[in-house]
Amino acid sequence: MKATAELQVIPIGAGVSVRKEITRVIEILKSHDFIVETHASGTNLEGELAEILAVVEQIHETLHREGGVRLVSYLKLETRTDKAPTLLGKRL
Repeated sequence: MKATAELQVIPIGAGVSVRKEITRVIEILKSHDFIVETHASGTNLEGELAEILAVVEQIHETLHREGGVRLVSYLKLETRTDKAPTLLGKRL
């Protein structure tokens, strides 16, 4: 099932700058077959629903393995039955 999503990953306790952790998140996302659009407060994704859900788990596992103690993620998903959702279709 195709889906669009907005993902926001928040490393807690990583200090003032979280650039290293967020750069790692983007690397992980771009290694998958998603359309990825970053913005100031998160990342928009387009891809298969199961893969989007799996990559969130992979992100948490990876950042914890690399020393992150606490992570909070917000995930908004959209699926449709009348047509495939796309990021292009969301632009105003």
